[in-house]
This record gives sequence, C-alpha cells and structure tokens, in this order.
Amino acid sequence: MKNIFLLLISVIIITTSCNNQNNVREFKFSEIEPITGLASPVNLNPDTATVFIKDYFPENYVFDSITANKYLKLQLSDDSLQLKIIVTSDSLPKLSVLKFYLLGIEQDILLKKSEKIKYEFSFNPEDKKYKKVQIKGEMNAWNPNNTNLKFENGIWKTEIIAEPGNYQYLIVADGKEMLDLANPVKISNGMGGFNSVMKIGKTNNTELPYIFTKLTDDNLIFIGFKNNIKQLVILYKNFELSGDFITKSDTAYRIIIPGDARDQNRTFVRVYAANDSGFSDDLLIPLEKGKVVNHVRQLTRTDFEAATIYNVFIDRFFDGDSTNDRPTPDKRILPKANYFGGDIKGITDKIKSGYFQNLGINTIWISPIVKNVDGAYGNNAKPKTKFSAYHGYWPVSFTLIDSHFGTERDFKELVKTAHENNMNVLLDFVANHVHKEHPYYKQHPENFTQLHLPDGTLNLERWDDHRLTTWFDTFLPSLDLTKPEVYNMLSDSAVYWIKKYNLDGFRHDATKHIPNIFWQTLTQKIKTEIEIPEKRRIYQIGETYGSPELIASYVNTGQLNAQFDFNVYDAFTQAVAGNSSFTHLIDVMKTSFKYYGYHNLMGNITGNQDRGRFISYAGGSLRFNEDAKLAGWTRDIEVGNPVAYKKSAQLAAFISTIPGIPVIYYGDEIGMPGGNDPDNRRMMKFNNLNIPQNDLKATFSALLSLRRNSLPLIYGDFKFLKCTDDILIYQRTYFDQIFIIALNKTNQDYTAKINIDKRFDLIKLHSEFSITFKENNNTLEFTIPANGFAILSNKP
Repeated sequence: MKNIFLLLISVIIITTSCNNQNNVREFKFSEIEPITGLASPVNLNPDTATVFIKDYFPENYVFDSITANKYLKLQLSDDSLQLKIIVTSDSLPKLSVLKFYLLGIEQDILLKKSEKIKYEFSFNPEDKKYKKVQIKGEMNAWNPNNTNLKFENGIWKTEIIAEPGNYQYLIVADGKEMLDLANPVKISNGMGGFNSVMKIGKTNNTELPYIFTKLTDDNLIFIGFKNNIKQLVILYKNFELSGDFITKSDTAYRIIIPGDARDQNRTFVRVYAANDSGFSDDLLIPLEKGKVVNHVRQLTRTDFEAATIYNVFIDRFFDGDSTNDRPTPDKRILPKANYFGGDIKGITDKIKSGYFQNLGINTIWISPIVKNVDGAYGNNAKPKTKFSAYHGYWPVSFTLIDSHFGTERDFKELVKTAHENNMNVLLDFVANHVHKEHPYYKQHPENFTQLHLPDGTLNLERWDDHRLTTWFDTFLPSLDLTKPEVYNMLSDSAVYWIKKYNLDGFRHDATKHIPNIFWQTLTQKIKTEIEIPEKRRIYQIGETYGSPELIASYVNTGQLNAQFDFNVYDAFTQAVAGNSSFTHLIDVMKTSFKYYGYHNLMGNITGNQDRGRFISYAGGSLRFNEDAKLAGWTRDIEVGNPVAYKKSAQLAAFISTIPGIPVIYYGDEIGMPGGNDPDNRRMMKFNNLNIPQNDLKATFSALLSLRRNSLPLIYGDFKFLKCTDDILIYQRTYFDQIFIIALNKTNQDYTAKINIDKRFDLIKLHSEFSITFKENNNTLEFTIPANGFAILSNKP
C-alpha cells in the first residue's frame, strides 16, 4: 500500500466568472466525465472503508491527487484499484467529500460518517445448558455464523456493532431457533410466527435536519430547511458546489446553477445535510438545459426515476402463437406445473393493443426466456408431482432463446414495438446457477461450487450461512463466480443480450447468492461498452431477501441501480393484511431511506412469483400461519372477503406515491388470487372481468398514470405528516407542488386534520379520487375511506 499525502491544494480546474445581472457562474468543464452517472455516496464504517476505483471510474485513469478531510487517511493500492479510507478521529464530520483530481478536472464523492455503535447483548439460558448459542437477525443478515455468543458466568454474551434502531432477531441454541424469552418485545414475521426485537441506541428524529425544494427561478434554486443545519453538501453532477454558487439566508439556501448545464439535456443537483442528531433527507433535482425540469413532458423513457414496471411471467401471460405450445409430455407433471403457452408474441400483441399503456406502464420486465431444459425435475410431496421448466429459471444455454417462448426474430420485434411505444424492456437474467444438463457444467464442473460441504452436509438451500455457494436444488449447480474465467464469461453473455436485442436493462435473479465481483465486472462492461459509447442509461434491479444493509451492499455506482424492497412490502402486507401496524411500517421505511436514500430506484412491489398473492392474504382466503405452497395445491385459494379489493387498491396507492419505482406483478391489477408457487402463476385473465376486478384495474391505471405525470411523485421530497397504528399520512413536494397521501386500515371512515406549510398555495388543491375536504388557513380536514386511501394535490 502507498500513502497518499493529503495536501491543501489549489488546482485550477474551473474558470469562473460572475455576471451580477443574471447570476451566472460559467464552468469550463472538460468534455470527459470520468464518473459515469451520479456517484453514489460512500457509507464509511466506524474504522475503515474501501472504495473500489473501477466502481466509479470504469475506464483507466491516472489521478494527479486524491484528497479528503484531515481526519481521514487514504491508502491507494499498488495497482491503483482500491482506495482504503481510515477514520483517524471521531471528530470527523458527518458529511465530507472525497476529491479526485485528474485530467485537469475534479470529481467528487460524498462520504457519510458511520453512525454505528457498540451494543452489549446477553442471553440468560436460566437452567438450560447449551453447547453453542448464536443469534440471527436483521443486524447480521440473518446469518447465525456471523454472531457467536460466549458463555461467561452463566450468561451468553456478545458485542454487536450496528446503527441505532430496532432489529428483529432469533436465538439459535445448539442449532434450534427460538424467541428470546427474556425479551417481551416481539413482532409477527409475516409467516405465522414471531421474531424478538432488540432496540439499539437512541434515535431523535425530531431534531434531525429537514431540507426541501422551495423555489426555482431561471438559473436559481432555493432550498428550504428546518432544524439546525450544521453541514450542507451540494453536488452538481459529480462536483461539489461552494463559494459564490451558494448563499444562505435565514430561511433558505440559494444555489446558482452552473452555466455548463445549459449545454446538457439532463444533469442533476443533489443536496445533503446533517447536524449533531444525524442526517437529513436528501434532494435530487433534475435539470434540462440549465433549468429545473418543470414538466413530465421533458422526461424520456430512460429517466428511470419515472419508471412504472410490469412484471410479465411469460408462460402465464398471453398465448400469441399457438404453434409453439408444447407442454412437457410427462405424466408425472401435474398441469399446474407445466407449460401453459404464453410467449413473446403474446406480449407484443398486448403492447400493440395498448394494454400496458392504458394501465400506465412504461417498462416491461419479462421473466427468463433463455433456453431451458426439457423434461421433468424436482419433487413435490403433496400432491406428488414433478415440474417442467415453464418458469425459465433452469437454463441450459447462456445465449439461446427457448423455443417454447419464440424466436430471436420474435424478441427483436417485441423490443422494437416497445420502443416505438415509448416503453422500456427489462429481461430477467439468471446468473447464479444452471441446470445440470447445461453443456458448460458438463464440460467445466470445476467452475461450480460443491454440493457437499466440508462437514459432509448438503450445501442445499443454505440461503444465509452459505449464501454465496449454496445450490438451489440437486440438479441446479451454482456457478463459482469468484473465478475470473467464470465471471468474465457470464458478464459477456449478459452484455450480449443487451447489445443483440437493444435491451434497456435487467432484473437479476438471486442477487445475494452471487459475489460482488460479478456485479462489478458486469456493470463496468455495461458502462464502457454501452452507456458511455451509446450515451444511454441501463437499469439493473436485483432480488435479495435480507437485511437493508445486505441489500444495500449491492446497490451503488459500481453494481446495481436498485433491488426490490421486500422489507417495505412485508411491513405493509403485515400492517394491512395482517395484525401489524403502520407504526412498524414507518420504522421500516425510515430504515430503507437511511440505506437507499430518499431518492432511490428501488422496486416497490405488489407481489411476485415466490409469494402468495396479496389479495388472498388481505381477504383471509390465505393465512399467514400456513404453508402457502401447500395451500395452493390442496384447496381453491380465492379472494375471500371482498374488502381485499380495497386493500389491494391501497397497496397500489402506497407504492405509486412513495420514493422508488412501482412494480406490478402480472394479474395484481385485477386482483388475481392464489397461494404460493405455482398457484400464484395462473394464466392471466383479460376478458369477462367482474365489477370489482374492473374497478381495481381502473384504480391501478389511474394511480400509475398519476405517478407518471406528477413530478412530486417522481422527484419530490418526502415527509411523514401523521402516523398512528392505523392511519398513515405523508406528503411529496416538488417546489410549489404538493401531494398529500393518506391511508386508513380500519373498517371505519376517518376524518383527518393536518397543517400544511404556508409556502404552498392551496387554492388549486383538489382531490385525485373524489375525496371531500375543507381548507382553512392551510389547515386541511378530509375523510379517508375505510380500508382506503385519499390523495390531494395542487398539481395543475
């Protein structure tokens, strides 16, 4: 390692001039932008952190110097690929900036000081004796091997280092999971059981700084604030603004947009703040030609912040070509586990008919279409059945299209048709494993992980303790993606799909089971081979079940744009369809904001192919304390109580109005019921819908269209206004526009009364869904329907 001498340097990278009449600051930027896209902040650990240079600088650059705060020591590896950041003092401010100087320009990356603290955890076994005690929970990615307790003076103890907050956990004593009986605080796990909850540290949200977009005028932006602001960092693209670009008054910060922005179609200003109590929300302000974007007409389909995604499960969606209908001819496969006939042409037909556009969708995510194995595999005990590869997750090729779904020509036509209709296409990419009949496995078994662990046990479905090597089934060997020859080969295959079919991105299966080096390699290739030369954005979203810290470890500039926020979905489902509360939901949302930011591209789902349908839980036809797969096989799972349609509409309202991207699992827009796999994969229904189904579909359409056409719901600031166990009210604001969203999970109408900041003109306030309201001196009174939602806005 070599130390970088931290210099107080004056490097002339920008020529500035001030015109007092129009407040313009002229940048003379190099046309080269070494960092592709916006550099994600680096969350420091209490002691050290490592920045992988290629994550931010995908092409080879030589740095003139790198500087940081005086309380940080920097060490660059000999190959200049890793930068180690060492925290030398607790006096380090909560926000600081890492500055790279190269090619006569400056590139800046925000650093956020860790808020992790030490917590002493103890477990009293009372009169029981154990040989080994561990804990598994949200603070250690649910991996008991990460936290072993020591037995001292009759008590099992360990030290946990984590952010202040509430964490679900279980005791694992001699391999057996149990609640911590000494801790009375517990919460439903959404599957019929409970988890204990530990509280680490204290949080004082009332003293946290709050920042918001206030006004914009020509090339000026005014940022309002509440509570004490001790630090403010403003980034234009990947450059920290300071000096004359920022002035402060008693109520706002004024930002002058750099003159350089006038020559660019899309740039961004980002704002972060902090005080002694913690970090503020963050702001993301889109610019076009040097002015703040003020209408959705200025957005394009690759402004993914405005995406609305529809998950097409291809075999079960629509049969557009009966000539490729070919169920696997094996009597051991029950019909529900065989091919139904949906195909690529069926999706194209639905694009042409306007189905997605009428629903408010602008991005289609298609389940895997790569060639899969023929034949019957797997075993289900009750009822006894094997399965075909109708789902697409048992690949025997890296590049060929499965003939059950269509041809190369069919897929090119689908993408072309989608683009002509201003829609994106994402493809589900399977990187973790192949089927044992895959030629690559037969030719290179050494490039796969082992099915048997050193202790002789099967490395099968070891989701947490062996998550990077586990096999999903005995016929699904996992690729050893730590080997360069493997991760380079597979990442080349992924890039091939984008280039050959002009795709807009991927949904990545089983993300947490794949080492980071694969995602880093793939994303670097996407940047250097597609995004930089073609000047277009590619969107990648992953699938990880686990803690926010684990999920976030894959979401950054060098890896994925996003993952699905299953934790928020689970908390909402437990609150509205189960016996949890909105209070718990808010705690989960705040944790998500902490890890992914208030302006993120995370996927907020209505459901997916691995879960029982939300509407069946909401209607009571499916119970949280039962095996949802078994239920789907052994009885008819329907909607149940019709109130479930209202609760499904409430879910749609929620995911359409919170930060992140709404993701609709096919059929949820009409309230398709079902247990878990494969019952949640019934054939899509387009005709002969009943009244509740048509009404729900109309509500989905109105909500998704509202989101796509409302800047506050795309780029807006977020703030909670009111929360009880049963009522949740929050606002989204974008300069002078405001949306107020309210949810009520009780069986009675609720009259809400809230105060709105006087900076908003409420003369044009109206209800988006026929809700009555009264306004007096910026105090709003309105009714939230039972098991329903209300949305008010002053949107023109």
